[in-house]
Parts: sequence; C-alpha cells; structure tokens
Amino acid sequence: MQPQTLLGYTRATPFRPFRIVLNSGRTYDVHHPEFIDVGLDDAVYFYRKSPEGPHERWETFSLSLVEHIEHIHPAATASPPA
Repeated sequence: MQPQTLLGYTRATPFRPFRIVLNSGRTYDVHHPEFIDVGLDDAVYFYRKSPEGPHERWETFSLSLVEHIEHIHPAATASPPA
C-alpha cells in the first residue's frame, strides 16, 4: 500500500473510523487520526483510550503487509492486544 492511500483515510474530512487488515489477518481499528502515524514504508499504531491521553503501547507494521482498509462503525471495539 502507498502511504498516500492510508493518509487519505487519516486526513478525511469528516473523519470516518476504519480498520486496517494485514495479510496475516491482524487488524488495527483506527477510531481517531491520532491513533496512527504514517511513514514512507511503515506505520505506527498507538493503543490509546482517548486521543488526548498518552498511548499505552504501540506497534509498527509495514505498509507492504496491508491487505485492505475498510470503514467501521464508530462504536466497534478496538483491536485486542496481541
């Protein structure tokens, strides 16, 4: 996946929550743009209870592993910890 594609989801106005699905089946639910940071080749997902609060932990994944992105309902539960 190109970084511009993922950035399009994070910068959308209005923002719509989305799920990143990796080819391994691993998922990341992004309920706010502050929950993810996109680089040229990878992304960092921050586990947070709220956008204003500190992150509890983070994970990095390669953009080449992204199978697809799908929009989710805002009330959907976040990805469980690994």
